Amino acid sequence: MTGRVKRIFDNLEEDVDLIVLINHIDPLLDQAFFYVTGYETGLFEAGVAFLYPDGKCEAIVSKLEETSARKGNIPLNIPSSREEYEAMIEKGLKGADRIGLHYNELIHSRFKLLEKKAAPNSTFLDCTRAINKARAIKDKDEVERIRCACDISSRVASEIPSFLHDGVREYEVAAEMEYRMKKMGADCVSFSTISSFGKNTAEPHYNAGGLALEKNVFALFDYGATYKRYVSDITRTFFYGRASKEDREMYETVQDAQQIGFDAIEPGKKMCEPHDEVASFIDGTRFKGRFIHSLGHGIGLSVHESFIGFMPNMEDRIEPGMVITVEPGIYLPGHGGVRIEDDILVKKNGIEILTKADKDFLEV
Repeated sequence: MTGRVKRIFDNLEEDVDLIVLINHIDPLLDQAFFYVTGYETGLFEAGVAFLYPDGKCEAIVSKLEETSARKGNIPLNIPSSREEYEAMIEKGLKGADRIGLHYNELIHSRFKLLEKKAAPNSTFLDCTRAINKARAIKDKDEVERIRCACDISSRVASEIPSFLHDGVREYEVAAEMEYRMKKMGADCVSFSTISSFGKNTAEPHYNAGGLALEKNVFALFDYGATYKRYVSDITRTFFYGRASKEDREMYETVQDAQQIGFDAIEPGKKMCEPHDEVASFIDGTRFKGRFIHSLGHGIGLSVHESFIGFMPNMEDRIEPGMVITVEPGIYLPGHGGVRIEDDILVKKNGIEILTKADKDFLEV
């Protein structure tokens, strides 16, 4: 993963002698550790990665993770005791005056360990921005993994209508969706599946509750697959029964808003601009003020790589290689909501929509 390490160093605002990434225990793991090592399996709790300006990387991993780590091509250190583990960290830090850390993912107790093992005159610097800028631009391998995750979630979307019938509960549909993703090759889901009916669809971060499906309501599903650590994130909304004129108008407004978002995405533009254009469009309809979140967030190793996204006031520029969701929504509390979400890859001359599932208005 030499190229990824070099990209991090190329984005540094201040020089450092090395960068240290160190995990805590699941789920408090640093995804940047997996970004630079490329490890596809394993937890790597307490794993350490040392990154050097020449692009080299070496790791400290436990015997428990040795088999997983040997699948990579990074030099390894395998301690046999806690004392040996700490001695390896001290050795790795020796001679480093300026040590880069990933502050956004660093647990305080792990920082104190590094502080104890570093030389007394060493200085710690936050490399979070450089790491985020490197991760924001996906390389070919990352894109292919995301593409596979998107393909799985897209195929599941086409099957969801067949799961819907009178009396089925939200959690039953979620379970079926997750089973299908696994059956199609997903390693796991990328986050807790949102499966919502009726008034629950107006709650953007609802989960999969126990409400039974009844006629003439929206049914919204927000979910994703993980493939070799990389994720997808897709939302599809259906109507169960016969839709009113207002319900159909809600859906069509969101559909139009998403296309406006797609058309607004161009390399070089500020990342806030697509959001602003979509929000302005929705606020010009009868649904003013009912688009209550940002247009989209980055995805990759995490489902919310919030260091990039189509968000208000985000002044960073859109760049080729970014993978971001586009997910406008309209929410009417007590009635229901509509959200349509796709994952897109920014290219030099436009975008590629990675989630291919149909999204025409469908009454089931």
